[in-house]
Parts: sequence; C-alpha cells; structure tokens
Amino acid sequence: MLNKSILTAAVTTALVATLATTSGCAVTRNQETVGAYVDDTALTTRVKAKFAADPTVSAMAISVETLKGTVQLSGFAKSQEEKSMAEKLARETSGVVAVRNDIAIRHGS
Repeated sequence: MLNKSILTAAVTTALVATLATTSGCAVTRNQETVGAYVDDTALTTRVKAKFAADPTVSAMAISVETLKGTVQLSGFAKSQEEKSMAEKLARETSGVVAVRNDIAIRHGS
C-alpha cells in the first residue's frame, strides 16, 4: 500500500495540474465570471487535498464539484463515519458557502 504522504502529494499535484490547465478555459456551468470559475476550482482542489490527507476519507471514491461556493459531494463511502467526515472537512474549508452531501454508503464488500 502506498505511503499516505506520497498519495497525498500525488493527489494534490494532480489536482493542481487540473486547476492550472482549466483556469484558462471559458466560463462554464452558468458561472458569472472567469474569476468565479477559478475560485470554485480552487475550492474543489482544497477539499480534495483535505480528503487525501485524512485517514478516514477516500479521496479516490468521493467526487467533489463546486458551483458558486457550494460543494457537492458524491460517490461511495465505506461507512457513515467516512460520509460524515467528508462533509465536515468540506464545511471547514475556507471559502465554502454550503455543502450538499450526496455520498452513498456502500454496504457489504
């Protein structure tokens, strides 16, 4: 299994690369300005980085999308604890206006 800090660095690097390549794109998803798009992309990156650093949350199994400061979480969690922690980490991220937690709990193996 990969060392947690190596995984965190890899996920963070990938997210920063995504931010760098998408920040020059046209405004999409009904956002008002390019600045709002960049802000939302930065929020998504910060939330995913928190997930990668947390031992409870699987950054690879939970998707994060941000629109006008509202973060939407989706995907699958192994437990209610993971789902709750993902929401908590997102809410505690500076700049997040609201969180919509649509994570489903995967029962069984």
